[in-house]
Amino acid sequence: MAITVNIYYTGCGGSARRFAQEMTESGTVEQIRAEEGNLRYDYFFPMEDPETVLLIDSWIDQQAIDRHHASPMMERIAALRDKYDLHMKVERYASDEAGIPGQDAGFIRQ
Repeated sequence: MAITVNIYYTGCGGSARRFAQEMTESGTVEQIRAEEGNLRYDYFFPMEDPETVLLIDSWIDQQAIDRHHASPMMERIAALRDKYDLHMKVERYASDEAGIPGQDAGFIRQ
């Protein structure tokens, strides 16, 4: 069962966007995407909140997340969070192995 974690990074004066930019430009994002078990690692910017960045981070299972959390990558991420003085709100979701129910499929345009 895949696990997706939404992390909302919030700062002041554009610091959350600078954090995401440094994560990307430093190659850290690509290194995380290359970790065994990573399915997705993407930043998004909420239209109504310029001081927040949303990270959607997905892994194949809890063991993959645990390996990521035990890696030196987490020290780099924590240092950048501190550098930009970011606060976090976290949401965690487990995938629905059954997929999209038939009654909902009619609302999805592909």
